[in-house]
Amino acid sequence: MSTPKKIGLYFGTFNPIHVGHLTIANYMVEYSDLDEVWMVVTPHNPHKKKKTLLDNHHRLAMVRIALEDYSKIKASNIEFDLPQPNYTVNTLAYLEEKYPDQHFCLIMGEDNLKSFHRWKNFDVILDRYSIYVYPRISPRVSPEALAEAQGKREHQFEGHPKITKVDAPIMELSSTFIRKAIKEKKNIRPMLPQNVWEYLDEMNFYKA
Repeated sequence: MSTPKKIGLYFGTFNPIHVGHLTIANYMVEYSDLDEVWMVVTPHNPHKKKKTLLDNHHRLAMVRIALEDYSKIKASNIEFDLPQPNYTVNTLAYLEEKYPDQHFCLIMGEDNLKSFHRWKNFDVILDRYSIYVYPRISPRVSPEALAEAQGKREHQFEGHPKITKVDAPIMELSSTFIRKAIKEKKNIRPMLPQNVWEYLDEMNFYKA
């Protein structure tokens, strides 16, 4: 019997996918014990209107073309057919059932780890799955807010055996910044994979 692959799940709207996403995913698969990273495209929630969010198939298409040269990183539309609104714990259960021979883990930024205790069934996730955390620059907070946070639940995960902090590059590039820059007619080609930039340009996305 073959050894199960260890697959890291990197969730995001990828609206659009940019070089920051690729850098994190590639670092995770090259410098941790993960065998693959799946970039799971989060579907549009039909109950929420967000006019800046491209249709699911366009965002998935961009992730797929961005990953053409990355054999260890895959695009996943696994959440597209799950009931909405969906929760990560449900996606993990579905993947475990669909791919019983694989071993799934979560990838998240430090900012998400701080709010992880608010996730649906976070304790179940932590009990059953490993979490790989990449660094983010924390927003500036007042000394009062920092003092108030000390000892609160957001700090309970420090040193947890299921949580691995990976010393990946800090990438503060955001899809929001890119969408705004495109609308303002800025040249952001270095921030996107070439084929993704061409796709956006040809489709005239984010320009209006």
